[in-house]
Amino acid sequence: MTAKPYLRIAASVFATIWLCFGINGILRPRSALEVFEFDPPASTADKKLVDNLMVLYGARDVFMGLAVYATAFFGSRKALGMILLAGSGVAFVDGAVCIAQIGTGQWNHWGYAPVVAAVGGLLLM
Repeated sequence: MTAKPYLRIAASVFATIWLCFGINGILRPRSALEVFEFDPPASTADKKLVDNLMVLYGARDVFMGLAVYATAFFGSRKALGMILLAGSGVAFVDGAVCIAQIGTGQWNHWGYAPVVAAVGGLLLM
C-alpha cells in the first residue's frame, strides 16, 4: 500500500476500536447497549430481543474492524479510504438513531465520525 504510514496506523486504530466494540456487543450485550444510552428493556422477552440485537450489532462491528485490518495490510489505499468513509456513515446513522429515538447519545458516535471520514478522504487522495 502506498499510503502514508500514519494513515494506515490511524485506520488500524479505528479497526481496533470497532473490533473491541464488537466483542463487547457479543459478550456483554447490555454493556454495549449503554453506548447508545437507551434505557434497558423491562420485560424478559424484550431483554432477550435486545440482547440478541446487540450481538448482531457486535458482529457488524467485528466485521468492520476486520475489513479495515485486511484492507490496511493487504488492499489498496483507495479501498481502505472507501471502507473508512462507509464506517463513518455507520457512526453517523448510529448517532442519528440515538437522537431521533431518545434525544441524546448522538455524540458517542458523531464525535469520531468526522475523524474517520477525514482519514478515509485522505486515503482517497
